[in-house]
Amino acid sequence: MNLNVIFTFALGLILLFLVAKLLFGPLRIVGRLIWNALLGGVLLYVINVVGGNVGLHLPLNPVTALVVGFLGIPGVILLLVLQYLMV
Repeated sequence: MNLNVIFTFALGLILLFLVAKLLFGPLRIVGRLIWNALLGGVLLYVINVVGGNVGLHLPLNPVTALVVGFLGIPGVILLLVLQYLMV
C-alpha cells in the first residue's frame, strides 16, 4: 500500500472523530437538561399531590417551571426551602 493512502485514511478517521465529538457534545447537555426537567417535574407533581394532604403546595407557574426545568430535583428542594423561609 502507498504511504499516502494510509496517511489519508488516518487523517480521515481523526477528522471523523472530531466532528462526531463536536456534534454529540451538545446533545449530551440537552439530554441531561431533559432528564433533569422530567425528574423535577415528576417530583413537583408528587409533592403537590401528596403534600396537598398536609398543606404543602408548590404552585406551578413560569418561574417554578424554569427553576425545576433547569435544576431538576435540587430546584424542587430550593423552591421548598424558599417557600419555608418566606412563610
